[in-house]
Amino acid sequence: MPIKFSVQCQDRSSWGRLGLLETSHGTVETPVFMPVGTRATVKTMTPEEVWDLGGRIVLSNTYHLYLRPGHDLIREAGGLHRFMHWNGPILTDSGGFQVFSLAPLRKIRDEGVIFRSHIDGSEHFFTPEKVVEIQQALGSDIAMVLDECAPYPCDEAEAARAVKRTTEWARRSRVVHNDERQSQFGIIQGSVFRHLRERSAEELVELDFPGYGIGGLSVGEPKPLMYEALEWTVPKIPVDKPRYLMGVGSPDCVLEGVARGIDMFDCVLPTRMARHAAVFTRRGRLVIKNAVYARDFGPLDPECSCYTCRNYSRAYLHHLFKTGEFLGPRLATIHNLAFMFGLMDEIKSAIRQNNLLTYKERFLQRYLTPD
Repeated sequence: MPIKFSVQCQDRSSWGRLGLLETSHGTVETPVFMPVGTRATVKTMTPEEVWDLGGRIVLSNTYHLYLRPGHDLIREAGGLHRFMHWNGPILTDSGGFQVFSLAPLRKIRDEGVIFRSHIDGSEHFFTPEKVVEIQQALGSDIAMVLDECAPYPCDEAEAARAVKRTTEWARRSRVVHNDERQSQFGIIQGSVFRHLRERSAEELVELDFPGYGIGGLSVGEPKPLMYEALEWTVPKIPVDKPRYLMGVGSPDCVLEGVARGIDMFDCVLPTRMARHAAVFTRRGRLVIKNAVYARDFGPLDPECSCYTCRNYSRAYLHHLFKTGEFLGPRLATIHNLAFMFGLMDEIKSAIRQNNLLTYKERFLQRYLTPD
């Protein structure tokens, strides 16, 4: 079935809200953080572990799965859910971010994007229609349309061209999409220009997508400018449609996003940090490889009750990372995902109690000013 979204509760102190996102693979409470499973896996974790920690929807990457193992193989396997053994909802991005991040390897045309594989240099052509075809083969619950993400900084003319192209690609995507089990989300662009953000939102809303991503942020712009862009954009999105801030996942940005009406987030940050010996705590980030933790026998975060914090010390994780043991990234990933899922639960509780802004200020006061 296509998704259904309903707002359950509105925080009186902010734009924050609780929602239910219903899909054929389960219902997700929002606001929600989606861990990233780029190549059909959340790195170092089994699907059961992600679920047990509190993950209810994951994100996978169309570009990477197209290159390896190929969407036809995944369709032959019964779709992405069966292939990766994940029973919950899946959102697939369009590969549009790779258009941005792999700029030296691609050429953008009005028809689509020509890119060379970062794996073997082979040439491929992504059109909006091709991206729809790939994602329908993957069988994700939510499919993002192909878009163009303008870099930061860029001039107004470049941002305007990206908005025009993104709107046209969205129209083409809507025309060819014919999988009733899958819902498409449009993606709002416009860089840091208010009139372009508003124009992009208005043009995409006319296409009546089931939900809307806000793209082109967290690409190098100052955080206050990102928050300002959300304040321009969110009011243009219908209140009965989910709002997805793409590629954002630090605790401070998530809190600021929820307070401005965002329902969905994704980011590689928690898992990537974990692989590089950095973890979230209530007092900010902690880099466990630092020598100061070599004889620290306390947990990563004294206020955390995750499996890692219940059973292992900072000194032990310091040892694992210094010696290159695989268990180090796994234990750090468990903690970082548990931290993010726990944060989302606390945010939902604060919205129910109509005190999201108070909770946000107290959390950030400690998180951004560590001892």
